[in-house]
Amino acid sequence: MKIFAQTERFILREILLTDIDGMFQLHSDPEVHRFLGNKTVKSIEETLNLINLVRKKYLEVGVGRWAIIDKKSNDFIGWSGLDLVTENINNHQNYYDLGYRLSRKYWGKGIATETAVASLEYAFKILGANQVYARADSENLASDKVLRKVGLTFVETFDLDGVKHNWYKIERNDFEKHSLDFLS
Repeated sequence: MKIFAQTERFILREILLTDIDGMFQLHSDPEVHRFLGNKTVKSIEETLNLINLVRKKYLEVGVGRWAIIDKKSNDFIGWSGLDLVTENINNHQNYYDLGYRLSRKYWGKGIATETAVASLEYAFKILGANQVYARADSENLASDKVLRKVGLTFVETFDLDGVKHNWYKIERNDFEKHSLDFLS
């Protein structure tokens, strides 16, 4: 098992086949998928396919979403981390995308923010990325708030599959300046 990062409260590690129950619970919740096209998984088999897809990314490009594990309880909370997006989205291709998805009972506890910062640190310090992008449904105010809080800048609104999304970006220099704000 590979641990990619740790925060004060969480271990960010590779998603394992043993996370299948937590992943199924997360991805079958319609409320979690409200701003994600309402494409919930319907079976354990679909969930297994999701896990295998992420694990394939680890092997092929060295990054993928990471399981968020509570250090105290060892509970699976959701996932956070980076994805190397190779398809063209909003006229961008081959870029690092910051994302997170949490089980509903963990919303509003600062987990997305805490793990997003760790993900950005990994992108800039370990991967040597020059920038990281993110997108969020324009109506997903909570996700927009997290992205801005961790230092991403709103760039524009764009259409993705008929849904308005906000496009965000952070440069390495801006992250380094912004991360000092978290330390003070």
